[in-house]
Amino acid sequence: MMTLSNTLKTQETSITEFVCRFCQRAFRRETTLATHVCEQKHRHQTRHNLDVQLGLQAYLKFYQYNHLANKERGWDDFVTSPYYRAFVKFGHYCYNTQVIAPLQYLDWLLKNNKKIDNWCRDSVYSEFLLQHLKLEAVEDALTRAVKWSISWADTHNANARDCLRYGNTNAICHAITTGKISAWAIYHSDSGRQFLNKISREQLKLIYDYIDPDYWNTKFGRDPDNVVYCRDILTKAGW
Repeated sequence: MMTLSNTLKTQETSITEFVCRFCQRAFRRETTLATHVCEQKHRHQTRHNLDVQLGLQAYLKFYQYNHLANKERGWDDFVTSPYYRAFVKFGHYCYNTQVIAPLQYLDWLLKNNKKIDNWCRDSVYSEFLLQHLKLEAVEDALTRAVKWSISWADTHNANARDCLRYGNTNAICHAITTGKISAWAIYHSDSGRQFLNKISREQLKLIYDYIDPDYWNTKFGRDPDNVVYCRDILTKAGW
């Protein structure tokens, strides 16, 4: 014989039948469940976001590099990791800062034993950038410069080839210090050399480490084939 207590429990169970599969919280209405967002549901909904995917790659690389993976890890391990937020924060930083080579930056962070709490510091990224720009392929440097010039042209309704001639000098300095425009483009184009002649002493000081003439003159002297290639590309592009 069913008691009143059992009857109430049965009714309660039938009423609260809409359960979140992420946090197991029960709701009386399906519409309430649909609008409910717990932490794990939010993580699932944003799993395809670029910053989250970058965070996932960082998480996997971190465990591989430090030999901490006693099994093959994937999304399910990442989304439940206590370090999920830290790695997504790194992905968010890479996305917002437009880090030019996020995977190479990650490799550099790991090889140099940088603490994860410092991965999103501009000073740490700048340290990487100064080294990376000196070692990257000339093709990569020119590709970024062309992309930046096209973006500048679209914004200002101008010709991309004139970005260094008529662009705002502060904006160009920022493009240099963020790796968008490298020493390859500055030193091997007429407009790049014109830019250097018209900037202020303060602006030159700001970009000096990125276009260090002593380093780059030595590098160019050791790599004449790429110098010829670079000048040819920039000349044909009208720079």
